[in-house]
Amino acid sequence: MELAVLIQRFIIPGRLVTINPTGNGNVNDTYLAIFRTTFEEHQIILQRISKVFPDPKGIMNNLHVLTGHAHPKLEAWAETADRVWQMPNLVHTHDGLDFFVDEMGYYWRALTKISSATAFEATQGPEHAAECGAALGHFQWLVSDLDPKALIDPLPGFHVTPQYLDLYDKTLGSPQAGERLTASTEARRMAKFIEERRELAMILQDALSRREMSLRVMHGDPKVSNIMIDDFTGKGTAMIDLDTVSPGLVHYDFGDAVRSICNPAGEEELNLRKVVLDPDLFASFCRGYLKEAREFLTDADREYLYDSVRLITFELGLRFFQDYLAGSVYFKTRYPEQNLNRARVQFRLCESIESRERAMRETLDRLA
Repeated sequence: MELAVLIQRFIIPGRLVTINPTGNGNVNDTYLAIFRTTFEEHQIILQRISKVFPDPKGIMNNLHVLTGHAHPKLEAWAETADRVWQMPNLVHTHDGLDFFVDEMGYYWRALTKISSATAFEATQGPEHAAECGAALGHFQWLVSDLDPKALIDPLPGFHVTPQYLDLYDKTLGSPQAGERLTASTEARRMAKFIEERRELAMILQDALSRREMSLRVMHGDPKVSNIMIDDFTGKGTAMIDLDTVSPGLVHYDFGDAVRSICNPAGEEELNLRKVVLDPDLFASFCRGYLKEAREFLTDADREYLYDSVRLITFELGLRFFQDYLAGSVYFKTRYPEQNLNRARVQFRLCESIESRERAMRETLDRLA
């Protein structure tokens, strides 16, 4: 079905002017459609939900619950907020639904585009890091009183580190993994790194089991390119890419955001000397985050923030390395050793985080 025909399933004022691919997402197919009336222009994001997600209807229900909870709260606080906070709105079809299923079984949805804002592919500096922290903290505050039981888990097992460790252990027993470990000194070094940190995998799950923290609603993918920055004020204004919103620990969001936003070298750097946890970016991110999250975080929550950064970094390195040993069947690669190199980057970053533990904890305590 042509996009121009498909988008007419949704109730959008005006005439379609253009519809083109947009964004750099690796999961959903995303398009920007522009409609115009005599006096207005409407920019709409049209997306086809990837079959990576086993329950697309459940994802749409999550979005319905999320926006239904968040929008009234945003409106109630609009006059006293220090900025305009935004969240995408679902556009309904002529059938009264908020999605359309095509002849191939794919789910399509239409969302309002965040106004006058830009998402960057990399951290632009300390103030940008602070605004990323503020956007994440505000999102978590916004959903802090939303019952996580109202949401389905779109990717069961995501960020449950012990499960990734179990998969790694199973992969180790395969002939292919044995061959790769035998052939590569660097692969054996990665395996040793994991063995020395096995106890780390349980740190958040154990705290959850002891009821030191509780399940809340998390974003699930708080990378820098999912954080919209206001074009005029330079302030964070919205979190986008909401398919991974789910029941979970807010620590997963915090740890993953710090891991990605505070490492200027990125995930593909080959020179490991450049891979560090930047202390200035970390302090700035925490300043923005804790200003917004202070109200709902408990003392126990704050105690585990550092651990979450170390854990999520270790977890991603573990996932890259397991996939390398399995033949790179999950993460897309452009050359044979790419997942091994990605693991090296994350484990080097993990070492940098470990070497800065005292300073990072002091920063968190000072800003709390």
